[in-house]
Amino acid sequence: MNKLVAGPPRQLILASAAALLSAVTVVSAPTAGMAAGGAPAHQGADARAQAASSARNLVADRPARLHASKYDAFRAMPVQSSSGLQYVPYERTYKGLPVIGGDFVVSTDSDGKVLGTTVAQTRAVQLASVSPTVSKAAARSTSAHQVKDARLEATRLVVLQRAASALAWETTVDGVRNGEASRLTVYVDAHNGHVLSSKEHVMEGTGTSAYAGTVTIPTSLSGSTYSMKNSNAATLVCQDAATNTTFTGADDLWGNGNATSRETGCVDSFYSAEQERQMLSAWDGRSGMDGAGGWVPIRVGLADVNAYYDGTQVQVGHTQTGGKWIGSIDVVAHEFGHGVDDHTPGGISGNGTQEFVADTFGAATEWYANNPTDRPDYTVGEQVNLVGNGPIRYMYNPSLAGDSNCYTSSTPTDEVHAAAGPGNHWFYLMAEGTSPTDGQPTSPTCNGSSITGIGIQKAEKIMYNAMLMKTSSSSYLKYRTWTLTAAKNLYGATSCTEFNAVKAAWDAVNVPAQAGDPTCSTGGGGGTCTSTGQKLGNPGFETGSAAPWSASSGVVDNSTGEAAHSGSWKAWMDGYGSSHTDTLSQSVTIPSGCKATLSFYLHIDTAESGSTAYDKLTVKAGSTTLATYSNANAASGYALKSFDVSSLAGQTVTISFSGVEDSSLQTSFVVDDTALTTS
Repeated sequence: MNKLVAGPPRQLILASAAALLSAVTVVSAPTAGMAAGGAPAHQGADARAQAASSARNLVADRPARLHASKYDAFRAMPVQSSSGLQYVPYERTYKGLPVIGGDFVVSTDSDGKVLGTTVAQTRAVQLASVSPTVSKAAARSTSAHQVKDARLEATRLVVLQRAASALAWETTVDGVRNGEASRLTVYVDAHNGHVLSSKEHVMEGTGTSAYAGTVTIPTSLSGSTYSMKNSNAATLVCQDAATNTTFTGADDLWGNGNATSRETGCVDSFYSAEQERQMLSAWDGRSGMDGAGGWVPIRVGLADVNAYYDGTQVQVGHTQTGGKWIGSIDVVAHEFGHGVDDHTPGGISGNGTQEFVADTFGAATEWYANNPTDRPDYTVGEQVNLVGNGPIRYMYNPSLAGDSNCYTSSTPTDEVHAAAGPGNHWFYLMAEGTSPTDGQPTSPTCNGSSITGIGIQKAEKIMYNAMLMKTSSSSYLKYRTWTLTAAKNLYGATSCTEFNAVKAAWDAVNVPAQAGDPTCSTGGGGGTCTSTGQKLGNPGFETGSAAPWSASSGVVDNSTGEAAHSGSWKAWMDGYGSSHTDTLSQSVTIPSGCKATLSFYLHIDTAESGSTAYDKLTVKAGSTTLATYSNANAASGYALKSFDVSSLAGQTVTISFSGVEDSSLQTSFVVDDTALTTS
């Protein structure tokens, strides 16, 4: 394919690899003798080997947290590294069949010490039989009906592990769904032929055709022909979508400044991808989109007001009016962000998180590039009025584009781009805070708090390390735990500043605390703790009255209907089987400079069934929601719950429990042996 003739006045001149090296400083993938992140290669290899060995020993012991049946086997995937931390992903089989949703990750430090595990499934696989009664051909036919113009890929028999186990036929089918390109993996029950679930691989995004001024990118030279093939990454190419042919030319001058030109669209897209390649290496220690230097081709010419990644390519479309190709940094880095997500443990993030995950890569790349023509910010689609309504997403205030700033229980089921609102808001607050000093806009919070940001490079590193412990059961709630764990692992040895910023940002967008959230003690509440020990009065309710608690009538109770954790008395909320609300609260002063931990034992007993949350218990410290439990969390006996509330040191706060029961079928929330301990 002939390249278009460069033309004034906005000629985009791109240099060959040799010219690039003389023109700009390139942070490339690690060279021989160096590992990602700048460590000597032998040290990186040793750390990965130690991590693999430690993980192998852990898995051999089959600890309970892996929820392994006697028929399970495990296969370690390549170790992924970032900032001295190592992550060993595992896939699982059951009687030789792949378990979809059975994945897990073992995290270690640079010496191979196991830091923790993240596990997708919550119970062991249980199947009566692994022999299908629905034929493979019938399952393929069912899968083909899920899209129009279907083109079937391979089919295999798998175990689909969710709340329960199911034997399923897995088929990937290409076609059109809801008028959009689709590459859909479909799971058909191998015993009754019903569609159990599906997973879309076409990750849609939108952005802007932003011209980046006069730029240089590492093109390639073969003989006397130049091509848009990245000389630092052989699989990173830019092509005309009409023919899937890489742009070539007799010289190294590209584009004519006209945004409707496909070659100019490739200039923008290729430059954007190169900036992301450098950002991934410099900030995350990652080599390429797939972690091993690999990419998928960029193809400019999609006949749609859109762009997408589908696992095999990045397609770049055009604006609604004017036909401008939308190959800017924030769109292309967003799409390749889906690629990184796809090639980190657990695959593409789910439950409404995938678009905010990709947006963080768009923002981080824009800040890394720091291009004066495309100044870094936290909006998506800011330079081209894509559909006539300005930017399509505002990370600092998602409501400006009609998306929610705050997480609710419905967020995971919202349209995926709308569901990005709380996650984008969290990322902005973590990076910039509520009142930035670098010229970025102020950002409201959902709980009225004020937050100091830690900068986008740390925010990106925390996000990326959280993705390296991701499993296929990803969600907003799990990302809270993973990012807190990442912040603690990366920075907690010397400072809790980063950890506290991550936590405060999640609190500020109403993503509730989780039982698996870590705590960070270094630095505590800041300064010297002025008073240590238990701060709650009547913590086990053994005085036989509520005081100093404030409680609904009948909550503090010594009946035999529900047993106490210790002693005779406990706080029993709800359990009436009718519409009812019970509350329990106590105001307490947390001394300045202290590490503070709230803990209590909780038993949930219910007549409800299934996973729908009909009856709920909300636990708060002041205005901060620490956790929400429901009938779906019912279990025999008591479970210890613990939360780090060190960020509230120096304040008087109200610790509160509120149980809300619907109109039928009882759920009892029983709390005992509370403590708010400072040290």
